[in-house]
Amino acid sequence: MLEQLLELQERTLVAVAEARSGEQLERVRVACLGRKGELTQILRGLGALAPEERKRAGELSNQARERLQSAMEERLLVLNRAALAEQIAREQLDVTLPGRARPRGGVHPVARALDEIGAIFQGMGFTTASGPEVESDWYNFEALNLPPNHPAREMQDTFYLPATATGERLLLRTHTSPVQIHVMEQQPPPLRVIAPGRVFRCDSDLTHTPMFHQVEGFMVDERVHFGHLKGVLAAFLRHFFARELPVRFRPSFFPFTEPSAEVDMGCLFCQGEGCRVCKGSGWLEVLGCGMIHPAVLAHVGIDRERYAGFAFGMGVERLAMLKYGIGDLRNFFDNDVRFLRRYGASR
Repeated sequence: MLEQLLELQERTLVAVAEARSGEQLERVRVACLGRKGELTQILRGLGALAPEERKRAGELSNQARERLQSAMEERLLVLNRAALAEQIAREQLDVTLPGRARPRGGVHPVARALDEIGAIFQGMGFTTASGPEVESDWYNFEALNLPPNHPAREMQDTFYLPATATGERLLLRTHTSPVQIHVMEQQPPPLRVIAPGRVFRCDSDLTHTPMFHQVEGFMVDERVHFGHLKGVLAAFLRHFFARELPVRFRPSFFPFTEPSAEVDMGCLFCQGEGCRVCKGSGWLEVLGCGMIHPAVLAHVGIDRERYAGFAFGMGVERLAMLKYGIGDLRNFFDNDVRFLRRYGASR
């Protein structure tokens, strides 16, 4: 039996050294050390030996098992390293080849316009504020002098949401004017703030989309008057469009301002001579504005006798369409890469 053990050990060591893969090595292990392997069969015959011979055969069997297991582990490590090296060589990249050009990205024209608007007003001393897009009826309407059943609410085309557990009516804000209320509740005058953001109205055509962007701006201080408002907006339009433009203010109506006005500027395309864009008038309507209504100041606890303020609101897409010559508002949201390449800009 001793000769049989030595012969099995030598033969198995040769087979281990010749194994070229983990699968071959596993077959060698099972043939020798498995439950039905040759070494296992030899060990089962130890009971028939004399005590002295059995002890010697047992020691040799354990030594053979340990040596074979160690040889198999070392061979498996060598095979794994070789397989890894082969995989790395097969999958390596030639970094000396020229790389592929990265697709050229750009700033969306709406983001581009928002950046420019913000920079102009920051240069005038305005700070930027933001507010929630899901608003309560109070902030979106009532605090802005639009009580329940006010006819001007019909102009908003509002997306209403389910009421809260306490019965509070919620909606997607129809303008960024609620930010004005949030700011005036939290900060005392003097205030000079713009509030850019997304707004939502149930409307969709060439000049309207259900979601668009607005910039609300307002100023509250002592001795503020309509002349300040005119100066700020005229300066903004001339900076934004980078040219000297005639600007006019037409009387209008907004529930949260009194007096109120629509702001027109000279047509960019015909220089006031009349064209299809301005419908022959020579003027383009660009934003609405007015002096903050005393009732709005009262809602936020500002002394109407001491302070006054003005507010204005502008559609960002409307200004971007005029500045960049874009004919359809829906192009902003179609995600057409050709449109983005044409009107996008690098930062």
